[in-house]
Amino acid sequence: MNDDKSAVIEALAPAGRLRVAINYGNIVLAQRDGNGEPAGVSAELARALAAELGVEAEFATFDGAGDVFAAIDDDVWRIGFLARDPVRAEKIRFTAPYVVIEGTYLVPESSPFQDIDELDRSGVRIAVGKGAAYDLYLTRALQQASLVRAATSAAAIELFVERQLEAAAGVRQPLAAYAGSNPGYRVLPGRFTAIEQCMAIPKAQASDAVTRYVEDFLARMKREGLVKRALSESGQDETQAAE
Repeated sequence: MNDDKSAVIEALAPAGRLRVAINYGNIVLAQRDGNGEPAGVSAELARALAAELGVEAEFATFDGAGDVFAAIDDDVWRIGFLARDPVRAEKIRFTAPYVVIEGTYLVPESSPFQDIDELDRSGVRIAVGKGAAYDLYLTRALQQASLVRAATSAAAIELFVERQLEAAAGVRQPLAAYAGSNPGYRVLPGRFTAIEQCMAIPKAQASDAVTRYVEDFLARMKREGLVKRALSESGQDETQAAE
């Protein structure tokens, strides 16, 4: 076994188990299969990495990305799948992205807003999932509109509806799915940010050798088509795969 692989196993797979964080808050990346087990592109990447290392994948599952980040100091995971963000980068080393998704807004059909940039004004209340990538981004970017936080991204849509807020921020696909099945709502065109979803390594385990190995692994998986295939097989748009 080469030295880099040994270092990765020691850092990420103590006791022969790759300790993986899966965030169910983003349906583009993760879903539950018929047996309740993790499925989707994140889980497939994790299983492929575990197989390459000759270990088992052990999943710690979370309802939102904020929960994944909050658990980093508890040492319950050693490899995760999170959007790159400067706040998270204080404790995490990120790979290149494997998926790029759009952050946008869900609004009532009757809303006067037609463009993303129109929402940043006084009196506008926007529901977000606490600690999600778009929560972190909008916290920095918005000058006048206010954020109303829910526990998860799915709960943010419910909060938006229940409190009759002006908008809900989130990933385009679940917002569009909600609008498609609930008359009276629409998703704005365009995006307020492109969210780069990356593999994430806690800095405590992210030596140069470990980071380089995971980077190389992900680059190979993208070249070999695993990311696009896993997106397609889980009912997602494969064009979201990063190059």
